[in-house]
Amino acid sequence: MKSPLRILWLKTGPLHPLDTGGKLRTYNMLQELNRRHPVHYVSLCPPETDAATRAAAGEYSQAQTWIPWRERRKGSVGFYAELAANLGSGLPYVIAKYRSRAMTAAVRRLAASHDLVVCDFLTPAVNLRGAGVELPSLLFQHNVEALIWQRLRDNARGWLKRRYITAQWRRLARFEREAAADFDGVVAVSEEDAALMRRDYALGNVLGAVPTGVDTESYQPPTGPRPPQTLVFLGSMDWLPNIEGIRWFAETGWPLLRQKHPAATLTIVGRRPTAAVRELAARDPSIRVTGTVDDVRPHLAQAAVMIVPLRVGGGTRIKIFEGMATGIPVVSTRIGAEGLAVADGEHLLLADTPAELAAAVGGLWARPGGAQRMGAAGRELVRSRFSWPKVTDVFEQYCLAVAGRERKTA
Repeated sequence: MKSPLRILWLKTGPLHPLDTGGKLRTYNMLQELNRRHPVHYVSLCPPETDAATRAAAGEYSQAQTWIPWRERRKGSVGFYAELAANLGSGLPYVIAKYRSRAMTAAVRRLAASHDLVVCDFLTPAVNLRGAGVELPSLLFQHNVEALIWQRLRDNARGWLKRRYITAQWRRLARFEREAAADFDGVVAVSEEDAALMRRDYALGNVLGAVPTGVDTESYQPPTGPRPPQTLVFLGSMDWLPNIEGIRWFAETGWPLLRQKHPAATLTIVGRRPTAAVRELAARDPSIRVTGTVDDVRPHLAQAAVMIVPLRVGGGTRIKIFEGMATGIPVVSTRIGAEGLAVADGEHLLLADTPAELAAAVGGLWARPGGAQRMGAAGRELVRSRFSWPKVTDVFEQYCLAVAGRERKTA
């Protein structure tokens, strides 16, 4: 039996609280991977991070190195000063703000005692590039980041905002292409993203994709009936694609539903809602914004349909599989369900215009039996094909290939 890989895992923050799709994906895969190969977790760490959060990293890694780092609060004087300073930079702001000499030095120091370095998301790559290490390296791309900004530009309102986003998108596309080319291997979270990086970035090191997973033991159908004419949206409400998508739906599709279903309610569940998101509930009593919650499962149990109205995004949405695991029928835009192995009309409903989204949700409300059958089909799909151990098997193979190893055999 060959010795396990010693993995150096690079991140830009602790995983707890598990309040984003990216954190959940990394947490569940790392828990499984760390049972097979010792993981040393190297991450930036904001000053407000408490000891319990740092200690919880022991759930998914055998050793940790924390790099002090502070993020400017959005809307603060310091935040706008950083934005202004970034205007003359060759790096996009979403990359430049994570640059840390201390993290680069830590990677350089630790590299000699490890067999593989994994960069989780694109952002830590800004600190790996200057380290000058010769360790085999793997980039785990949860999104094609430039694609998100390209879609933000396409939906931007106002010439000044559009001009700023266009400049950031071009810088990000250049950095993403150049940084990804430096790795020995690149792994995406969907075959669509893998193909896009091969085509648009001319990358020859894209190994393939790992599917999105779900904890099918934790996410179960509710024991009682779902309340009628209820709709739920899940997502981090400080992430631009989620903000743009739910605001667009609330302002266009939701009024169409309310015309036919005046008693209907929409619950928006997710951390750190912006003022613009909170304003949706202030204007319309049928909309509720929860803010950060400890557990999304009760909110999934108290809704008849889940909505994913994204027009901007990349990678894949874990929240769709989490919803499916509870048996809730899902209505999504095609971008929202991009990269997931799901069939329209069988596992979920796909719609892209406000009228189509409203009609799909209303149709499921009107036919509870059909909604229940679709929910059951979605649950069976994720239960049978997308458990985290199966997903991690795929990722482990990519790690072993980059490190020049074969899978361990007894």
